[in-house]
Amino acid sequence: MEHEIATLEEQLREAMLASDVATLEALISPDLVFVNHFGAVLSREEDLAPHRSGALRFHRLDPSERRILMLQQAAFAGVRVHLAGVFNGSPFQEDLQFSRLWQRHASGAWQIVAGQATRVQAPAPPSS
Repeated sequence: MEHEIATLEEQLREAMLASDVATLEALISPDLVFVNHFGAVLSREEDLAPHRSGALRFHRLDPSERRILMLQQAAFAGVRVHLAGVFNGSPFQEDLQFSRLWQRHASGAWQIVAGQATRVQAPAPPSS
C-alpha cells in the first residue's frame, strides 16, 4: 500500500511539471481543501486554475524527505520539495514541505482530499 501512495505521489509530481490538468483532476478530489504557503485556502478549481491558464509552469519539482503513513482508508504523505518555475511571468524558487491526505474511495481509486504547504526556511546561523 505504501508503494501505491509513493507511485501516486510521483504521478502527481509529473502531472504538475507537465501542467497535465486531466491527470491532476483524477488525482485531486473535487472536495479538496488546500492551504497554500501563503495561508490561502483553495478549492480544487482554484488550485488548478493557474495550470489551466498557463500562468504557472514548473521547471523543477525535486522531492526529498518523503514520509508516508498508511491509515484505514486513507494515507498521509509528507514530502519536502525544492521547486522552481514561473508564475504570471515572474520566476520563483522555493523549498516547501507538503502534507497531503489521500483517501481511498469505494472504487479503489485514491484522491487527495486535503493538503497544506509550508515554506521551509534555512536555519539561522549560530550566534557567536
